[in-house]
Amino acid sequence: MPTLDLTNQFLIAMPSLEDPNFARTVTYVCAHNDEGAMGIVINRPLSIELSEVFTQMELQTDDPSLQVRTVFQGGPVHRDRGFVIHSPAQDWGSTIQVSPEIGVSTSREILVAIAKGEGPEELLVALGYAGWAAGQLEAEIAQNAWLSGPANLEILFKAPPEHRWTQAAAHLGVDVARLSSDVGHA
Repeated sequence: MPTLDLTNQFLIAMPSLEDPNFARTVTYVCAHNDEGAMGIVINRPLSIELSEVFTQMELQTDDPSLQVRTVFQGGPVHRDRGFVIHSPAQDWGSTIQVSPEIGVSTSREILVAIAKGEGPEELLVALGYAGWAAGQLEAEIAQNAWLSGPANLEILFKAPPEHRWTQAAAHLGVDVARLSSDVGHA
């Protein structure tokens, strides 16, 4: 029996989801199959700028807009590991092509290209990721922890982080302010 495939979807935390790692988050699902799922939270900015990542990796850039670009907390797993969600979905080495438009890369190669001004047009840099074991995400969706729907490039790359949760839900026609945080109550 085929499994639900949420690859290239947004997971939008329901108001009842109280886990501090995921409350009021939007997670971009990079991979979902019979073995589990992997995603990156896209609306939790850290107090780290890309310039700090470049310094750690001994890279330099002359582009001031890159230096102040915010780095996001991508999830609770491997918070010391970097991920770049990018468009177009060019292969930068260690790249997962999520869709024809979007890739996720973990290589130094993409950061070198970004620093030189030769990187992808759109990007989001995150530390850490969210992971689910086989069947775990499906169970959480069945428990009403998440809404899911197609990813939207505008929300992913351009919307202010503090608006991504409400905008991702609105993209599905849902007003999160009108949802009850009490599970099982109308």
